[in-house]
Amino acid sequence: MPVLTAIEDYVKVIYAHTEWQPEPISTGALAARLGLAASSVTEMVKKLVAQGLVVHEPYGAVELTKDGTALALRMVRRHRLIETWLVNHVGYGWDEVHDEAEVLEHAISDRLLDALDAQLGYPSRDPHGDPIPGADGTVRRPAAVLLADVEGGTVARVSDRDSLLLRHLAAEGIVVDSIVTPEQRARLAPEALASIWIVTP
Repeated sequence: MPVLTAIEDYVKVIYAHTEWQPEPISTGALAARLGLAASSVTEMVKKLVAQGLVVHEPYGAVELTKDGTALALRMVRRHRLIETWLVNHVGYGWDEVHDEAEVLEHAISDRLLDALDAQLGYPSRDPHGDPIPGADGTVRRPAAVLLADVEGGTVARVSDRDSLLLRHLAAEGIVVDSIVTPEQRARLAPEALASIWIVTP
């Protein structure tokens, strides 16, 4: 993997880890998310520190600096706009877009990205409900809580980490902006309850 691509992947994963919950990411959790050996992640984190993209003390959490956050938001914007385009204009399912976007986000030019944004009508969120950062880095995230903590409400976001779960939820009619009733909630497995964010009335 080219070094720039790896750097972009690292900062994006660090950002995504804390986007919907407050706990910072450890090097071990970062290695698990990236599917890499802990030793490889430790070496790359040192490089990210040297470039001023993260701060990290031995055995401590890895946190983005201002520059690291800016780069992460740029990559998140690319990833989520590509996912939205694949669903809205190419015919992909919401469970199929993540891996494609992982590849394309590193190759697409800023000009083409801006054209996609305009073609899509400047969307504020991707097919999973994750906010799409603006070109200026602004992010509007809804005040949502995990379905595990409430009885039901309107779906604001569904984690895209498990494509099988996404297919199951879609088959149950649970997608972004749908209403989850207490009866539906009672039929869902614990992993689903921990993957759905809800806006309550």
